[in-house]
Amino acid sequence: MTDPASQHAGLPHAVFLHRMAGASSPSALEPRLGRAAFVALRLVDLLGPEHATLHPDAFHYQYVATVRCCRDLPPGSTETSHLLGLVRGTGDAFEQRSAGLVLPALFAYAHYLEDEMRLEEALDVLDTLLQVGGAQLPPVDAVGAQLRRARVYRKLNEFDAAEQSYAEGGALAAAIGDTHSELLSRIGWANSTLGRGNLAAAELSLREILCDAERLADADAQARAHQGIAVALGTQGQPIDAIPHIWHAFELFDDEISRGRALADLGSALLIVGDPHGAERALLDAVRRGGVQDFATNALIELMNCASFRRDRVGFERWREQCDARRETMPPNILVDYILKAGIGRARFGQLDRAERLLANALQIADDAGLHEFTFRIERIKSGLRDCRQAPNEEPAEVAQPVVQTEAVREVSAALAHLAGAT
Repeated sequence: MTDPASQHAGLPHAVFLHRMAGASSPSALEPRLGRAAFVALRLVDLLGPEHATLHPDAFHYQYVATVRCCRDLPPGSTETSHLLGLVRGTGDAFEQRSAGLVLPALFAYAHYLEDEMRLEEALDVLDTLLQVGGAQLPPVDAVGAQLRRARVYRKLNEFDAAEQSYAEGGALAAAIGDTHSELLSRIGWANSTLGRGNLAAAELSLREILCDAERLADADAQARAHQGIAVALGTQGQPIDAIPHIWHAFELFDDEISRGRALADLGSALLIVGDPHGAERALLDAVRRGGVQDFATNALIELMNCASFRRDRVGFERWREQCDARRETMPPNILVDYILKAGIGRARFGQLDRAERLLANALQIADDAGLHEFTFRIERIKSGLRDCRQAPNEEPAEVAQPVVQTEAVREVSAALAHLAGAT
């Protein structure tokens, strides 16, 4: 098992104290949550094997102080609920001398932090889980922690660490005969290869995994493989070929969030190939299923993009306002995409000055966040806008998207229309 990455230097769990840096006031919510998370995880550390002889009075003193710190937090906060659950689970685990009792709370908190794009913090919690569990960690939990850890590393573009965790998780899964987790490990590795830019190798690997998943009748792994193949094809400039794979993923997934995410991807792909009506059906369903999930925010952005594609200014403004209401919660990649597509919309309506200002803003955010692919794309579109000033009736190549219709696109669009009529 690997050493916890977030413990390599300095104080354990110090990543949570970063929330206090630059805060306008120590009493603001984020610094208080960060401090409470730090204290709660220091309490969890007492369950580790190195504290096996800790006197109950010493634990009780730290437990009471931690409970007091967490109870001072706003009761309506989701993170407060996670922290209180974590503290309760730690108390039960110490009392019964069973670290396994705190594992569900650690998994849940790590999942919450990942959803909130607090990825370094999610890693810290997963590393804590692996450290506290130690050699006594049930194999199924060790597999789950390693695969989730790998996914977080991949989101951070730390591909070497991601592949190491995928390999460890896959080996543990093989040892206990967990074929589903083995497939997930291989899919994760392929997605890491995709993230490195080796698109052909990733696609080939995912097609092999898809065959194995079909042989094992593993619907979830099939769906994830289809999803990965679609990303590889779309990134290679083959959205028409990607669309049937996204639809297969949607049909195979059995949970609403995964199905909603697939619909959001499908809507984006359909818009690229010139089917705004099919795109809107998929995106509206994704928003309905997604609530505050990141894919629902992406779907709202694409609905705004659909409206400008159809030159529907009223619709564009309506969706833009809904996107703007989520602006404060958008991570940098989604924020850049929103501002970029708002700029494209302004260009489509002939508002080139406003479009240029929005693109300049998007470019600055992309540069600051190191989102290089966005930087290159925005620069190309800005260049196209300059050409538009010389030829006002022209649109930049990336703003004026060609209409492409194929049998595969028509079949998926018809299936979406049927789905919309049935809901």
